[in-house]
Amino acid sequence: MAVIKASVSGEAKGSYIDIVSRPGEPLKLDSLNASGLNLLSYRPAKPGGSTNDSASRALVFASNDGLDNLGEKLTQFETENSTKKDGSVGRPKNADLAQGIQAITEAALRSLWRSGEYRFPAANATVQWEVWLQPNSEASFRAAALQANIHVGSDSLKFPEDTVVVATCNQNQLAQLVLGRGEVKALAVLATLPAFFDDLAAEDQSVWVNSLTSNTLWQFGTDPTYVTLLDTGVSRSHPLIAPVIDAADRHAAIPDWSLEDNRGHGTQMAGLAVYGDLNIALQSGIPIQVGHRLESAKIIPDAGYNEHHLLGKITEQAIEFAEAGGARRRVFSLASTTSEDTPHDGAPTSWSAATDQTCFCKSGDHKRLFVISTGNSVQSNFATTEYLQVSDSAQNELEAPAQAWNAIAVGAFTEKATVTDGSPGAAYAPVGDLSPSSRTSSWSTTWPLKPDVVLEGGNWWHSGVFPPMKHADLELLTTHHTYPQRAFCTAGQTSAATALVSGQLAKLWNAYPNLWPETIRALYVASARWTNQMLSHLPATPLKGSYEKLFRRYGYGVPDLQRAMKSASNSLTLIVQDKIVPYVKSNKEGAKNIVYNELKLFELPWPQAALSQLGNTQVTLRVSLSTFIEPNPAEASRGGKYLYASHNLRFKLNRANEDSAQFMSRISAETTQEESEQPIDDSPDGWRFGVKKRDVGSLHIDELTCLASDLARRNIIAVHPIAGWWKSENVSGVEPREVRFAMVVEINAESVETDIYTEVRNKIAVPIEVSVNEGTL
Repeated sequence: MAVIKASVSGEAKGSYIDIVSRPGEPLKLDSLNASGLNLLSYRPAKPGGSTNDSASRALVFASNDGLDNLGEKLTQFETENSTKKDGSVGRPKNADLAQGIQAITEAALRSLWRSGEYRFPAANATVQWEVWLQPNSEASFRAAALQANIHVGSDSLKFPEDTVVVATCNQNQLAQLVLGRGEVKALAVLATLPAFFDDLAAEDQSVWVNSLTSNTLWQFGTDPTYVTLLDTGVSRSHPLIAPVIDAADRHAAIPDWSLEDNRGHGTQMAGLAVYGDLNIALQSGIPIQVGHRLESAKIIPDAGYNEHHLLGKITEQAIEFAEAGGARRRVFSLASTTSEDTPHDGAPTSWSAATDQTCFCKSGDHKRLFVISTGNSVQSNFATTEYLQVSDSAQNELEAPAQAWNAIAVGAFTEKATVTDGSPGAAYAPVGDLSPSSRTSSWSTTWPLKPDVVLEGGNWWHSGVFPPMKHADLELLTTHHTYPQRAFCTAGQTSAATALVSGQLAKLWNAYPNLWPETIRALYVASARWTNQMLSHLPATPLKGSYEKLFRRYGYGVPDLQRAMKSASNSLTLIVQDKIVPYVKSNKEGAKNIVYNELKLFELPWPQAALSQLGNTQVTLRVSLSTFIEPNPAEASRGGKYLYASHNLRFKLNRANEDSAQFMSRISAETTQEESEQPIDDSPDGWRFGVKKRDVGSLHIDELTCLASDLARRNIIAVHPIAGWWKSENVSGVEPREVRFAMVVEINAESVETDIYTEVRNKIAVPIEVSVNEGTL
């Protein structure tokens, strides 16, 4: 009896095999789940059934050694007998195992399918597969899927013995990924989508609410981070909301307003900010831990609307009422924008300038972390299957105040593409691409890159008739404000994405409570990456200018909270929190002008031994610099970044074989070039995005990939000022001021096995701070 080994491209860890019993004979299951064999599923025979049902069937993943062991046992059955206690010849060896087996064949992808046969996807159809994984194998499966150019959704369901993810691909792609690896236990159609819970009767929804509350651990500690929702209010009647917001933590910008959420939007955002997509939370068997809390600062009245010219003031008043409750780490979440200021082409408006002022906050070191949605597209504008043409157009420009320099602007992408009600048609946006509801930036120079990041905002359904329509299955599940009449509803668009970002930021700040808002912003945005679908819009060999469309749609991409929180052994993150006085009055006799004061140099504690061992291996360096500027929204300042921002900071890295004197000379020359708006040739530096994209706004991120041996010699990084309105001779009464900045430096060598983290941890260096004499920059 031969065992058929799977022929799998790449490094196969074993084979999936189908084992069919003889009619009426049992399979010896304990032998099929030992010695390198992992029993994945068993389907017993059905008495009186069809010919196909008269035999039992087992699906087994056999490691390479397991296959050899199984083959040896079957050979022994054919050639060797056991010996009885009295020394006589007994039955053939392994008879209980072998006699029950009729056939062993290599398993096809269909063997892993646990849903109905009629629901198995068509051969060439690109669909979403529910992939059931072995415990602790999610990371390796994601890495393999990324290499195979298969999109795997960022969410996952975790059960005691399974992890479930969603992969988007066709049969052949999935077979090439799955067969031979052993991580996949089963495949299925997407089971329960948001519409299922949304459509339940109120009493049935309450059953699910009770189940989730019993599975949730609220562990706030003594100093939790708060998400402060600037919205329509939050209802405390919901059992999932009441534990995370006290009655005293609900406020309103206008004291006469009710604190209740009578519109519903704020309570929807509350559920997403705390639990994420409830469709995931409700189906997970793993206890949910909640460590952050909520505040509500109502800025939208129950009836009517705010006058446009008061939007900035209303927001400020709401923040003041919330902060009167005491000093806390707060993530201010604003999922409300205005179209009154469009087109603005990225220039500051009264509301965006007020937001920048709020984040900067003149009172000492009190800064605020702010998250803003980009605003939602007008659905009726979409009358073409090429939806990105509409998304990229000037009429889809992101709304104020999302262009604020100091805030994190949040757009939306989508991983949702399946509905369960049999609606004819297809998802409008491809999986992993821009959500059609997400607005984009229309500018390419001067003003900050916006949005900063994108998260799930849902999709639309296109049935051949325009415009495409919303569908509950393509949105996120969240809390309803009228509990107990309704417990759940769906929400989407950039509001939902903003709530998700706010919750993730709160988790990150809970993990690192001593970090500044500037630092949390840098860590989080720097964790973002573009999906393969987003990258598909680039040419085969992208130039620096090729990334413009990606920045305008997706910012830096989809953030990864785990990447922001942790450093693996073959990657590391260095964080600098420091202060700088960028400008001072000249001390030369008779001089009245403001001059540069200092720059900061940091000697990076590179893991010299580890990098030297890597030699010609490519490693990636990613640098993020974050500061909050004080805005000057005077009409004249709308024409240039040097007139709007109080100060501007830049980072520079020395080149290989460039000593400190040469490095300082280059900084001075490039500063002069930038201020005179002369082009800077930064190609020798190797940065991926370059100065045109990097050196705008108050958050600068760039990366370079180079030889490990070269990076070992590029170990000096500078933070230095260039012009801002504080340096302007036309602004009176400006005194030298100290400002904060955060710098995040990451090294990544994911493609190789090396420990660069430990070496750096053991040799953290003290930064070298250099005060530069005036006029040298």
